Amino acid sequence: MSQSTRFQQLRPHLIALIGLLLLSFLYLWPVTAGKTISMTDVQQSTALAREVREIAQQTGQKPPWTEAAFSGMPSYMIDFNYPYILLYKAVMSLFSLVSSIVAVLFAIMLGAYILLVVLGCNAWVAALGAAAYGLGTYGIVSLEAGHISKLYAMGFGAGLLAGVILALRGRYWIGAALTGLFLSLELGANHIQITYYLFMTIALYLLFEGIALVRAGKSKQLLVGLLTLTVAGTLGLGSFSKRLLVLNQYTKETIRGRSELTAQITNPEGKSSENESTGGLSKEYAFTYSYGIAETLTLLIPGLYGGSSAGGLSTNSEVYRAMISQGLDPGSAKQFVELGIPTYWGETPIVGGPAYAGAAILFLFIVSLFVLRGPIRWWLVSAISLLLIIAWGKNFASINYLLFDYLPYLNKFRAMTMALGLAQLFFGIGAALGLQTIINQKLTLAQLRQPLLISLSLTAGLSLVVALVGSVFFDFQSPKDLAHLTPSFGDTAKDFLLPLVHDRQSMLRSDALRAALISLLTAALIWALVTNKLKSGVFYALLFLVAVADLASIDKRFLNNADFVPKSQLSKVFEPTTADQQILQDHSLGYRVFDQTEYFMESNRASYFHRSIGGYNTTRLRRYNELVTYAFQANGLNILNMLNVKYVIQPGQPDPNNPTQPISPIALPNPQALGAAWFVETMQFVNSADEEMAVMKQLSTSDTVVIDKQFSTQLTGLPAQMNHAGNTIELTDYRPDRLVYQANAAQDGLVVFSEIYYRGQEDWQASIDGKPVPHLRANYVLRAIRLPKGKHTIEFKFDPPLAKVGDTIDLICNLLLIALIGFVVYRGNRERHILPTQKLPA
Repeated sequence: MSQSTRFQQLRPHLIALIGLLLLSFLYLWPVTAGKTISMTDVQQSTALAREVREIAQQTGQKPPWTEAAFSGMPSYMIDFNYPYILLYKAVMSLFSLVSSIVAVLFAIMLGAYILLVVLGCNAWVAALGAAAYGLGTYGIVSLEAGHISKLYAMGFGAGLLAGVILALRGRYWIGAALTGLFLSLELGANHIQITYYLFMTIALYLLFEGIALVRAGKSKQLLVGLLTLTVAGTLGLGSFSKRLLVLNQYTKETIRGRSELTAQITNPEGKSSENESTGGLSKEYAFTYSYGIAETLTLLIPGLYGGSSAGGLSTNSEVYRAMISQGLDPGSAKQFVELGIPTYWGETPIVGGPAYAGAAILFLFIVSLFVLRGPIRWWLVSAISLLLIIAWGKNFASINYLLFDYLPYLNKFRAMTMALGLAQLFFGIGAALGLQTIINQKLTLAQLRQPLLISLSLTAGLSLVVALVGSVFFDFQSPKDLAHLTPSFGDTAKDFLLPLVHDRQSMLRSDALRAALISLLTAALIWALVTNKLKSGVFYALLFLVAVADLASIDKRFLNNADFVPKSQLSKVFEPTTADQQILQDHSLGYRVFDQTEYFMESNRASYFHRSIGGYNTTRLRRYNELVTYAFQANGLNILNMLNVKYVIQPGQPDPNNPTQPISPIALPNPQALGAAWFVETMQFVNSADEEMAVMKQLSTSDTVVIDKQFSTQLTGLPAQMNHAGNTIELTDYRPDRLVYQANAAQDGLVVFSEIYYRGQEDWQASIDGKPVPHLRANYVLRAIRLPKGKHTIEFKFDPPLAKVGDTIDLICNLLLIALIGFVVYRGNRERHILPTQKLPA
């Protein structure tokens, strides 16, 4: 095949991909002026990772343990060292050539484009489906919030589907290469929940396609395809084995693992236990974010349930006029309605925006259900049905609670609404495939009349009904409305409730009429195409414009130019307060900080500057979380002391003489902090986690330690009462994964350390004077060591063995994957070269 012929074949795809990249830039245009988005989740993760990254800059190595949050935890899910993920690093270096937020939007479109081309769409139809996936409102809202790993997982997941489909359709080599490549990238995105949902949809594809192949007498093709996927999948999984190995091990120790506590502690009032989970998250926690069943209509009518939990109204709203009538100045009123008053009135706690798939896309998807044939149609329907059911969470408990209890690993995830992100991919696939079928088969108006009418009824017709009588079925109120308004407006807050309801009703009517109009316009374009009123090129352009403009105009409600700020403004994630600056003057080792300016277990602000006892991370250690949940309120001071909390940051008090002066937090020293380590007088043994937690609710941590009896053999010979007079211990060398103490013991004793116990003798290893010694768990979460009489050097080192095993597997599998991809590229070039003289199979 000549070079010119090959270029002619590739040219439409190159043009389409360049167009999608330009579309990503156009939507995120302020990036061209050096601006970026102030993404909350990115700020939180950056704050949490600061200690790890600063140490890496100083030493060239990332510590596998961090003390920045929760008094210490592995850095596996924060910023861990993966030196041999060669393929992932190479691909991501290409994405890094453009702005990071443009790269993630383009990655979503790229994955969908590859998938649609594999499914048989031409470049222009594939570009339409890819753009629809990239601009689906769920993804854009996630981008605004900074859920970068989720978005990359959504994009790479589409590419992984392409590889699976090729392998089962007999394109074994390229199927294997794409499967291995995109599985490696999918794991690199590091969003296991999206990957899990993706695997569920892959299982459905294998089921429907497998049945079709068997019926067609192609069992051999099915078996070879499955073998291909097994080999490629093994290489893909192996390319990120280090992460998978340590994550699997770590998960068991986190809030997603099995608790040793019983209902005696966790449910002392004997409430209904249906929310309890065995070996994972509780149902109450996991299903907190569940999409309302009626709320699913936001896929078609974005304003059905308002919009965002953080404002969204304008100065044309009735709430704004009501505020002005109450005497509020226009500037403050404008700020309240735009950013402060939630338009969203559904049941989900916090919503950045609806999951709008696009009226044009939904119209085409419904048409596709009538024109598509074979297993692909049933795959699309079943995948979307499954993903919507999962997104409904507790609102479809009969199915979801069953899956949660019995489907492996599902009980490790929360926020079931994430399934909506992948649902938008399948709507885009269906819309594109339906359109391609109409084009390929040259379907006539007579053949399409019924599908078009049904689709119009379910989109435009339904939208018009909602616009006309929606207020009959919905009340447009949330129980949280008054609670949200009262802190700012006091008793007058109730005066804004009725105007807010009217504004929500207006949003519904406006968006319902809008959806009806777009559906009608899409139907008109299809009619014009099949009746030869429009040439295909003009049709593609107009349909693309309608679909993209539809989605982008809704997206702009939630992510627009006003959300961009100069990069220099984000150079520091948080500005230090006077309290932070005061604490940072203390250069002693090992102390921690307790930040009371906000709930300490839901913010990483303190972690940015200090070793914090709190933080924000959904993979925090289970035992530590339990200590805070069940014992901290009853025995807070003693727990703060044993965690070596030297400073408490509290909100400052306003100056009555200068009430406009900004209130700065204050740092209060805690003179009772027990230090990095201390000797105890009394040991108290317990038989279970329940007993240990009960003791922790009243323990005097300065002189007594509570220990599970499983560790009693390490303490044989030590008296229950010990004299620690004359004993001293000091932390002399600190790095999160390596701690060195100098101790002088007048007699044998027990030392408790203000460090979190985690896989003692396996990942955390202890030594005295260079000789390995066992250590034990004390006070439910801390470490302790039996120390003989005399002067000693004690060292703790975090060195998880699985990490070394993972590095080896990573290297081998990455090299094999690179070789496989290189071979497939070479093989493809060779076949093209010999194509004019030899007939090759299609």
